[in-house]
Amino acid sequence: MGAGHAHKLYRHGHSPVHALPPHCKIAAVFCFVLIVVSTPREEIWAFGLYAVLLAAVAGAARVPAGFLLKRLLIEVPFVAFAVLMPFVAEGPRVSVLGLSLSESGLWGAWNILAKGTLGVAASVLLASTTELRELLLGLQRLKMPPLLVQIASFMIRYGDVITDEMRRMRIARLSRGFEARGVRHWGVLAKSAGALFIRSYERGERVHLAMVSRGYTGTMPILAETTASRAQWTRAAALPATALAVCLLGWTL
Repeated sequence: MGAGHAHKLYRHGHSPVHALPPHCKIAAVFCFVLIVVSTPREEIWAFGLYAVLLAAVAGAARVPAGFLLKRLLIEVPFVAFAVLMPFVAEGPRVSVLGLSLSESGLWGAWNILAKGTLGVAASVLLASTTELRELLLGLQRLKMPPLLVQIASFMIRYGDVITDEMRRMRIARLSRGFEARGVRHWGVLAKSAGALFIRSYERGERVHLAMVSRGYTGTMPILAETTASRAQWTRAAALPATALAVCLLGWTL
C-alpha cells in the first residue's frame, strides 16, 4: 500500500491497543457501533456504561481525555440539529425550565446525542491508535472491495499534495501583494481554484501513466500481510462483547 502516512488524529504510542492488528480493531469498533445503535434509547444507564467502556479503552490506549474531547468537536453540527428537535418536533409537549418542548423531540435529541457521541468517540479512538496505512491494510484484510480501498488510498495520499499546492499558490498571491478583502477579489480566488483543478487533473494523469509504466494493472500489491492470533481477536472482542451484554440487559429489563 506504499509508505506510511501520518495523520493528525493518530497518536503515537506502544499501548496494548496500538499493538492490536488493524482489522481486529476495525471489526471491534464496527460491532460496538452497531450494538450502541441497537440499544433502546430509553435505557439511559446503558449509554453510561458504554461511555465507561470507551473510557477504559482510552485509558488502556493512553489517549488523554483532552485529546479525545478536542476531536469530538467534529460532531458539533449534529449537536446543533439535536438541540433544535425538541422545539420543532410535534406530539405531546412538556415544560422544561419554562419552555414548552416536544416529548418525542427530547427523546430524539437524546438518541442522536448519545449514540452519535459514542460512535464518534469510538471512531476517534480507532484513528488515534491506528495509522492510515494500517487502516487501509485492515480494510483490505476484511475483504473490502479492492477498488474502494484503492480510491481511499489515493485520496489520502494526494489530499496532502493538493493542500500543499494550495499553500504554494497562496504564498505566490501574497508575494505579489494580493489579499482577499471582499467580493471584488472573488474573481482572483475563482481563477486560483480553476488553476488548482487543472494542475491536480494533470498531476493525476502523470501519476497514472507512471504507475502503468511500472506494471500497474488495476490492483495494488500487498507489501505486508497482517495476521491476527486468537488471543488478539479475543482482546479486540472484549469491547463489543461487553457492550452486547449491556444491550441485551437493556432489552430484557
